[in-house]
Amino acid sequence: MKNWSVDEAKFKKEDPEGYEIWRLEQLINFGLDGEKLNARLVKKYWDRLSLDEAARRYLSFLLWPKKKPS
Repeated sequence: MKNWSVDEAKFKKEDPEGYEIWRLEQLINFGLDGEKLNARLVKKYWDRLSLDEAARRYLSFLLWPKKKPS
């Protein structure tokens, strides 16, 4: 992922948690560019991620699949 409008090094140093959330949002909303999402981090910050509804439903389906009744 390449971002030209944010000084990532400064952001990461000043607000590490905010940087992680911002980076996850960027990866989900604008493309992974060959990277993989860290499911643990997505779950950790789930309530704080600003995602469009379709992306939120799809990721929810992938991260917390419903178990079939036996």
